[in-house]
Amino acid sequence: MPAVEEITQLLAGTYINYFHCLQIIELLKETESDSKNIFGRYSSQRMKDWQEVVKLYEKDNVFLAEAAQLLIRNVNYEVPSLKKQIAKCQQTQEECNRKEEEYAKNAIQLKEKFYETCKQLGIEGVNIRKELVSLLNDLPDIFSRVTERMMDLNSAREYYVEFLNFTLKRDDIKQICVPLIGHLIEKGNTTTYEWRTGTVPEVVEGSQPKVPLDMDNGQSSCVPDDQIDFGSDGIDFGDDQSSSTLNGDFVHVDKIDFDDGEQAISLDDGGEINWDISVETSGISDLAEVSESVTDKGGGDSVRVARGSDALTLLDNPETRSLFLNELMELKGFLSQRIVEMKTEGDVLLSSQFQEAPATVQLQTADEVQKMLDMVTDILTQMTNVRMKHLCLISDSPKYVDRLTESLRQKLEQSEKMELSKQAVMERRKTILEDQRQLEPKLDLIIKKTKILQKQIEDTISKQYKNRPVNIMGGISVM
Repeated sequence: MPAVEEITQLLAGTYINYFHCLQIIELLKETESDSKNIFGRYSSQRMKDWQEVVKLYEKDNVFLAEAAQLLIRNVNYEVPSLKKQIAKCQQTQEECNRKEEEYAKNAIQLKEKFYETCKQLGIEGVNIRKELVSLLNDLPDIFSRVTERMMDLNSAREYYVEFLNFTLKRDDIKQICVPLIGHLIEKGNTTTYEWRTGTVPEVVEGSQPKVPLDMDNGQSSCVPDDQIDFGSDGIDFGDDQSSSTLNGDFVHVDKIDFDDGEQAISLDDGGEINWDISVETSGISDLAEVSESVTDKGGGDSVRVARGSDALTLLDNPETRSLFLNELMELKGFLSQRIVEMKTEGDVLLSSQFQEAPATVQLQTADEVQKMLDMVTDILTQMTNVRMKHLCLISDSPKYVDRLTESLRQKLEQSEKMELSKQAVMERRKTILEDQRQLEPKLDLIIKKTKILQKQIEDTISKQYKNRPVNIMGGISVM
């Protein structure tokens, strides 16, 4: 074909119909004009070929059937398909926008939760585990401040004791009424041994910390779950099986016979140890007395030794700390109820009941009791806030440190995953948008071509029926 732009555009389409052939012949009339003979015919083979194609099209109006088929296909399939693809692209973009906002929101929320938890714990969140373990250094100061404030509860406790003494008429009220609070007020945060026995231990054997304070690269040096930690309380299990040390004193053991069926251990002096000893005959009435065992100084004097949980202070020990919180809540409940009763007006029966009460009970006003309640509530809040709960759990359980560390790290990891998901959604949206940009020109072009084809068919049919007006109706009208 000759290098004519119009012809090139016609031949560039995916299909060529009868009307395209007519346009090509009209263009060839100009390019092949020099091949026209004296009879008005063209000697050019191109012109002959295209004229033959047109002649075959016009036989039995085959071109009308082909044009009608093409028109129906465009109207029923091609145009709706492209519209559906564009609509799907738009829907996908809306979903991507929604997911992008959701991922961004979740990422921000997770980061906020992470930093909020770190703020509650008082850490920066850089080296999480190391910072969590280092928080244990703050516990003594916190307990010291709580102990100092216990003197403020003296009036509230005395009021509670006097009230119960008046209502219950018992002599041991002071001993059984919030005894741990009374002990903390009088003697401070002593060891559990002193609280339990009433005597001050002469030796306090400090136990190994459950969570080691010095960590290497954030790794814990705690004893694994499948091993037994024998501690270092003065017993040396050396390579020499014939000797050991007990509390620093060398003890020589010649031979231990673990023969099955025997109930005695052979020593070098020939003596025997009878294992059939009951608890009653042994003189130990309570298992707790094991920690009260005395150590011989060498001159016959005994030493009171606090070890294990007895060596912990009252606020360090989980059991006594829980008892302390229970007593604070008990005292808070009593004061709250008293305020309600004292603010009740016109209760003659209640007033007559306290006519014989001590002056400390009768003269207390609602405002004074409210001040007592505020002090109790303040200490209780200080002992039960989020940071304090975490500190106590960290102190009591090494595994909790791992769980809390993993929980904080998961928040950061999930936030990073949300950011990656957001980036992936943004890339997908860009790809879908590019697909839509490529489909829209195709849709406009096929609609334009279809309308032209519709007009060509109408004009052709109109010529065959003496130029009567012909209108093709249907889906093409809504494009």
